[in-house]
Amino acid sequence: MKTAIAEEVSTVNHPDHIDGAKVHLAQRDLTLLVVSRAPLVDIERFRQRMGWQFKWVSSHGSDFNHDFGVTFTPEERAKGEVYYNYGMQPFPQEEAPGISVFYKDDAGDVFHTYSTYGRGVEVMMGTYRLLDLTPKGRDEMPGQGMAWLRHHDRYEPQQVAKAAADSCRASHA
Repeated sequence: MKTAIAEEVSTVNHPDHIDGAKVHLAQRDLTLLVVSRAPLVDIERFRQRMGWQFKWVSSHGSDFNHDFGVTFTPEERAKGEVYYNYGMQPFPQEEAPGISVFYKDDAGDVFHTYSTYGRGVEVMMGTYRLLDLTPKGRDEMPGQGMAWLRHHDRYEPQQVAKAAADSCRASHA
């Protein structure tokens, strides 16, 4: 018996939180698999640039992402609303994040057991969990949401260094 979590990645920082969990999940007979629509050659190039080690596959040329409600056709979007997060809603983008869980039994049959979308995907984002514990919280500007997020190699070096120094000063105060 094997359980797998498939995360349909369309956001900036979800993958930064995956590698550390892999070894722990494997101890519970669980595989984490990331799925994206890009061709595999593009995925591999980006994965190497970011230094990620988790298993990442391509659904390019298939309906996988659409079947699990995270990719929308031009026709669906043209109607002004798409079916996402278990309901019809306006959605300005071609794809959205989602997490699905599958179970493979001893006979090799695969069952879809769970999916979550929208804010439910935040369970994979350790940064948000930590920010939510702090006095300033996420400190996001109204109407801008996750606009502050960058790929980890795209932050300005002085911002990273300042944050680390401020953290050290605060812990010794």
